[in-house]
Amino acid sequence: MAKLDLKLIPVTPFAQNCSLLYDVETKEGVLIDPGGEAPKIRAALDKYGVTLKEIWLTHGHLDHAGGAADLREELGVKVIGPHEDDQFWMDEIETHWANYGHAGMGKNIVPDRYLEDGDTLTLGDTEFKVVHTPGHTPGHVVIHNQDMKIAFVGDVIFRGSIGRTDFPRSNHQDLLDSITQKLWPLGNDMRFVPGHGMMSTFGQERKDNAYVADDIIGTTAPNHSGVG
Repeated sequence: MAKLDLKLIPVTPFAQNCSLLYDVETKEGVLIDPGGEAPKIRAALDKYGVTLKEIWLTHGHLDHAGGAADLREELGVKVIGPHEDDQFWMDEIETHWANYGHAGMGKNIVPDRYLEDGDTLTLGDTEFKVVHTPGHTPGHVVIHNQDMKIAFVGDVIFRGSIGRTDFPRSNHQDLLDSITQKLWPLGNDMRFVPGHGMMSTFGQERKDNAYVADDIIGTTAPNHSGVG
């Protein structure tokens, strides 16, 4: 299996973790959730000498998908994901950035391909699996590789917290089910890159996450507005 390197590029006023994942030998890479600030992301590609092959999106929120249109146009790459159920979010990226006082931060986007549960993505000869994880948004997906023990979870789960469920078509119980039924089975040693904040492991979150730790989820998980 090829050796891949990962660089996190915080973008937008929300300090969203845009992930640059690339093969250290071929220098071919993908961007996961380029939420905005396309010039900053392009500078990182140049810094590490990476040729971008694709853009992968975990969900359609403005701070995760807002930079995809500019990068697709400038670099001629395809945008893949999320699930089609998040298109209504991607249709309103420009409006939502303007509402936050940052007009021009991102653009609306229609992906070249939507993702479904069980789909596969590739970077060189490395395969990544796709899991549909609704709750934070209806079309959210998680992208993971079992051999590398790495998952890109967008805003499903964070170090010590979980995603917000006070948005249109969010659902708190769906989010809990996505975490416990779709992410936990990937293994306690699975590291994850959240949309905001520091990396962690599923095992760590099962120990002490205030919302989905095993000793909490076994009773009644608290509802809240979450993070992200």
